[in-house]
Amino acid sequence: MFSNRKITTFTKNCSDKVKRLREILQKADTIIIGAGAGLSTSAGFTYTGQRFEDNFSDFIKKYGFRDMYSGGFHPFESLEEYWAYWSRYIFINRYMDSDNGTYKRLFELVKDKDYFVLTTNVDHQFQKAGFDKHRLFYTQGDYGLFQCSEPCHNATYDNEKVIRDMVARQEDMKVPAGLIPHCPVCGKPMTMNLRADDTFVQDERWYQAGERYSDFIRRHKGLQVLFLELGVGMNTPWIIKYPFWQMTAENPQAVYACINDGEARCPKGIAGQSICINGDIGWVLHYCIFRN
Repeated sequence: MFSNRKITTFTKNCSDKVKRLREILQKADTIIIGAGAGLSTSAGFTYTGQRFEDNFSDFIKKYGFRDMYSGGFHPFESLEEYWAYWSRYIFINRYMDSDNGTYKRLFELVKDKDYFVLTTNVDHQFQKAGFDKHRLFYTQGDYGLFQCSEPCHNATYDNEKVIRDMVARQEDMKVPAGLIPHCPVCGKPMTMNLRADDTFVQDERWYQAGERYSDFIRRHKGLQVLFLELGVGMNTPWIIKYPFWQMTAENPQAVYACINDGEARCPKGIAGQSICINGDIGWVLHYCIFRN
């Protein structure tokens, strides 16, 4: 449970802004959600600390890894070891049910609205929480998909069965060689469908989702829209943050709301249309938006 001391501090600092946001959310017919890594962090998907240590103690002991993310870039000794690490990485962040309720509360908030989600997250948590997959655009890929490492063709492949087998059958930090995935077209090793460089595959589903998002934006241009930005940092601001700022500036009826622990801000030009809350997204949703 949350401590009373934390609740008091939070509500004292943010209550006025959250009250305004709650009123806007209740009245809004159209909500465009822009979600970054901070939303998943708030939901419990941390890449350091106890969660990392519990799942990767052997890799930490051998290589001195300090966090899950940076460990993924290590030049492992073999593909068997590489996939032992990455299968655990994908399993706990894509297939384990770890959401502390943050995504589900967000869904309850918007499920009866005309909404769309633009996200850089790759952990599939929106669909797990009940969001309509046709109202989602995962711009940076999906932990649940493989692609050719070359890539020799623009297709992706579901990986759940292979990942579960790798996790179940790995020993001594290695998976059986027979489980290493290879491209069915050229035979080269497969990799994750994650945007890291120019080899990222944008398959037919990716383009279809992008078209649905663009169409949603076109249909609601100039109307009363809430741009709800959640946990978006400055690593790739041109995907969500900058477009949200620009669309708000171009539409006097739009409202821009940003919830980000310590990083909530907006340009002076849209300050009168904005609500910036420096706080944990889960706390805002649970203790303020849904409180009577």
